[in-house]
Amino acid sequence: MRQQPIKNKTKRRIQIILILVSMAFAGLFCRLIWIQLFKGEELQKMAYESRFRDVEIEAKRGVISDRKGRPLAISITTDSFYANPPQIEEGQEAEIAAQLSAILGISQTEILNQITKEQAFVWIQRKVDKDKAEAIKKLDIKGVHSVEEPERVYPKGTLLANVLGFVGMDNNGLNGVEASYDKVLSGTPGTLMVEYDSKNQRIPEATQKYIAPEDGSSLALTIDETIQYIAERELKKMVETSQPDRAGILVMEPKTGRILAMAESPTFDPNAYNEYDENTWKNFLISDVYEPGSTFKTVVMSGALEEGVVRLQDSFYCGGAIKVKGGTIRCWRTGHPHGNESFAEGVQNSCNPVFVTIGLKMGQELFYKYLNGFGFGQKTGIDLPGEGTGLVVSKDRCTELDLATMSIGQANAVTPIQLLTAFCAISNGGNLMKPQIVQEIRDASGNVIETIEPEVVRKVISSETSKTVMTVLETVVSQGTGKTAYTEGYRAGGKTGTAQKIIPGGGYSATDFIPSFMGVAPTNDPQIVCLVIADNPKVGPHTGSAVCAPVFHAVVRDTLSYLKVPTQVIPEQVSASSLQSVLVPAQVGKELAAAVSEIEQLGLKASVIGEGTQVIAQLPLADTQMLKGNSVVLYTHMPKNAVTSEQIPVPELTGKTKDEILKIAQDMNLDFEVIGEGIAMYQDPAPGTMTAAGSKVSVHLEEEKDPMNDPLDP
Repeated sequence: MRQQPIKNKTKRRIQIILILVSMAFAGLFCRLIWIQLFKGEELQKMAYESRFRDVEIEAKRGVISDRKGRPLAISITTDSFYANPPQIEEGQEAEIAAQLSAILGISQTEILNQITKEQAFVWIQRKVDKDKAEAIKKLDIKGVHSVEEPERVYPKGTLLANVLGFVGMDNNGLNGVEASYDKVLSGTPGTLMVEYDSKNQRIPEATQKYIAPEDGSSLALTIDETIQYIAERELKKMVETSQPDRAGILVMEPKTGRILAMAESPTFDPNAYNEYDENTWKNFLISDVYEPGSTFKTVVMSGALEEGVVRLQDSFYCGGAIKVKGGTIRCWRTGHPHGNESFAEGVQNSCNPVFVTIGLKMGQELFYKYLNGFGFGQKTGIDLPGEGTGLVVSKDRCTELDLATMSIGQANAVTPIQLLTAFCAISNGGNLMKPQIVQEIRDASGNVIETIEPEVVRKVISSETSKTVMTVLETVVSQGTGKTAYTEGYRAGGKTGTAQKIIPGGGYSATDFIPSFMGVAPTNDPQIVCLVIADNPKVGPHTGSAVCAPVFHAVVRDTLSYLKVPTQVIPEQVSASSLQSVLVPAQVGKELAAAVSEIEQLGLKASVIGEGTQVIAQLPLADTQMLKGNSVVLYTHMPKNAVTSEQIPVPELTGKTKDEILKIAQDMNLDFEVIGEGIAMYQDPAPGTMTAAGSKVSVHLEEEKDPMNDPLDP
C-alpha cells in the first residue's frame, strides 16, 4: 500500500523535469529563431569583421588648373607603409625598428612602439618618397606592408599658395580652394580587405579584396598663371624696396568679377606648409580689414554724381581744413591748401574738404544707400574660406563727424576684396559682380560638369555715371596725385590712398601707414582693375603714389600687353581733353600785366579784383592743379583807408601765420578777427567773397598737429 504514493511522486518529478527540459528547448529554439531571423545579418557582419581588416585607399584629388588648363595642384602616387604587429617575428622587433629608422629618419623608439602594439594594423609612415620606399621594400620585412596612396603636389611652389591652400595627411582640404571645394576634389576612397585567422594574424595566401577608389573632380580657376607671375614678380620688388609687414595685389575683370591674380607677401610653399608660420597661410586680401583712406573716395564720388548731389564743374574751397560738428578735418596739403577748385579738380587733388562737403551734403540716407549698395559690411560671396564682412559705422549712431570721416575713407573698415569689387561696379557700367575664383568643374575624364557663369548681384549706378567717373579718374593718373601710375599707350585711371593705421585702444598712428592704389585700364573699355596695397612700409616714402602706383603701372602694362589689348597712342585719347589741367604758377608780387599774360598763356582766365597794379594775393594758390578754361583770381593793392562804396574781395588767408595775416590786414579795409594760435585753417567768409568795406572776417588758427588729420594722400 505504501508503494503507490512513491510511484506517483516519482512520476510527478519526472513530469516536472520533462516540462523544464521542454521549456529549455523551447527557449533555445526561440533564441535560435531570434538569432537566425533577426540577428543573423549583424552577427555575420561581426564574424566577417573579425576575419577581415579594411585598409582605406585614398582617392586621387582632382587637378586644380588655371583658366588655360595649366596645372597648379596635382596628385601623384606614393607608398605608405604599415605593420601587422602579430606577424612581426618575435625577438626581431628592435632590429626591424633600427632598420626602418635608418631609412625613414624616424626615432627608433617611436617605430618600436608602433610595431609592438597589440593590434592588427598600425601605420609606420605614410606617403614615403620613392627612394626610401624602394629601400624598405628591398628589406622584405615580414609583417611590414605597403599600400599606394595619393600625395598632393604643387608644381609651381609658392605661386598662388594663399589661394590654393593645402591638404592634410588624410587628403582633406585644410585651406584655400582645397578646403572650400574639398567635396568636389576628394573623390571616393577605395578599400583593401585582408583576411586574418583566429590568432589575429594575416593569412599569407588568403584572397584580398580590392575596391578601387574613384578620383575626384577637377577645377579650372579664373586665375591666369602668367598674370599671377606678373603680379608676384612686381610684389616681390615692392617688398624688397619698401619692406612692408605684408603686401598684396588683386587683379580682376571688372565686367565678369573673375579674379585673374591674387598675390600676397609673406607667403608659403604648400608642399611643406607645416614648416611655415601659420600666419603666412592666411589670405588677408579676403579676410582682414583696414580703413581704406582716399581710395574710398571713388565710392563717395560715384554716389554723389549718381544722385545729382554734385557736378564736375561745381566750385569748392579748400583752406587746408574743414570744421564739422565734433572736430576739424584737415586736408593732406595743410600747409599749402588747394584754394578754389572745381569738383573734378578736387578729385585730382584728393582734397579732403571737398569730399567732406559732399558727404555731408549727401546726408545719411543717401550715403548709406551707396555704402550698402556697393557691398560694404557684407561678404562678397567669393568661394574661399575665411572671408571677412568688414566694419561699418551703425547708421543709428552715425554722427556728423562719422559721416565726414567716412567720406574720406576713415571710420569704416573694409576688406581688399570688398573694395575692389565695388570698384569693378564703378568701372563696368554700374553692375556689382560676385567675385569669382572657379570657372569650371570637370570630372576625372576631363568632361565639363559645371560652368560657373558671372553673377550680377545688383545694379548700383548708371552707365552714364560710370563713364563720368572713369573720365575723372583718368585725369587723376594723367594730371593728379596718381601720375606715377601712368601707363604708356593706355588710358589708365585710378585713385591713390594713404591711410593711417589705427592704434589699439583708439586714435591713429603718426608713423604707421597703409598706402594703396586702385586703378582701371583702359578707362574707355575697362579690361582689368587692380588694387595694390602695402601694410606699414618701413623704408622710403609711405604714400600710395610713391609705393603702390608704380607697381600698378608695371602690372597693368604687362598684363594688357599679354592680353593683347590694343594700345591707344593718339595723345588726345590718352587723357580726357575736356578735363585737362595745368599747374597754377605763383603770381604774388608780380606786375598785374605780366601776371595776366602768364595766366592766359596757360589756357586759364585772369579775373582781376582791385585797382592796383601789383598782385598781392591769388586764388587758387600757386602749384594748384586747375582745369583749363577756369579763372584765376588776382588781387591787387587796396589801401586800408581808401573810401569806397564798392564791395571788397575777401583775401585768401588759410595756411598763413598770425603775423602774415596781420600784415595783410594793414592794407585791407576789413575788420580781421584772428582766433587761436598756429596757422589759419579756415575763414569766414571764404576767399573771393565780395563784402562791404569794414565787414568782419574771422580767421581760425590751429596748431600744426590735429587728431583728425588725414595723412598725405599721394
